[in-house]
Amino acid sequence: MRLLLSALVALLPLLASAAIPAPPAKTETAIFAGGCFWCTEADFEKMPGVVSATSGYIGGSVKNPTYEQVSGGSTGHTEAVQVVFDPSVVSYAQLVEKFWLTIDPVAQNRQFCDHGTQYRSGIYPLNAEQMKVAQASKAALVNSGRLPAVHTEVVAAGPFWPAEAYHQDYYKTNALRYQYYRFGCGRDARLEQLWGKPAK
Repeated sequence: MRLLLSALVALLPLLASAAIPAPPAKTETAIFAGGCFWCTEADFEKMPGVVSATSGYIGGSVKNPTYEQVSGGSTGHTEAVQVVFDPSVVSYAQLVEKFWLTIDPVAQNRQFCDHGTQYRSGIYPLNAEQMKVAQASKAALVNSGRLPAVHTEVVAAGPFWPAEAYHQDYYKTNALRYQYYRFGCGRDARLEQLWGKPAK
């Protein structure tokens, strides 16, 4: 019995290390605004290669804004998500392509049931290479003629302010409310209308 217990104790560190994947050697960051940040965060966190997604605010003039300030529409911010990703698994270009499929680019200063500049869609590159990729992707979508207009902005990233703790991982911590909101907002119905049924 003692030998068995000793063997189990010796195996515990190995089992623990096997259960927790090693963090990627290198990560990069991308920022997107797709309307309600709960939904954008959920969409990206389900994507292979994404390490984390943080809800927050970008594009405004007020430092460290609150949700109440941003939702009031007076600060110039839009709800956004900061995505940390492993470039050895997923590229920035692939994230941008995924982003288009999660928003309604036709909508101006709104997304789905949320209206106002605080819900405008956007891509916010953090360097020259990201800017090149984002601009080329938007130009390709515009030139495809698939949509009557593309109102999504592509603007160099300014300060990103993380949102309050209760907004983070909302789709996990408040799953029922999140699903009710997403369905009631008509998000997935509109996305299917624009892009077709998502691949399984």
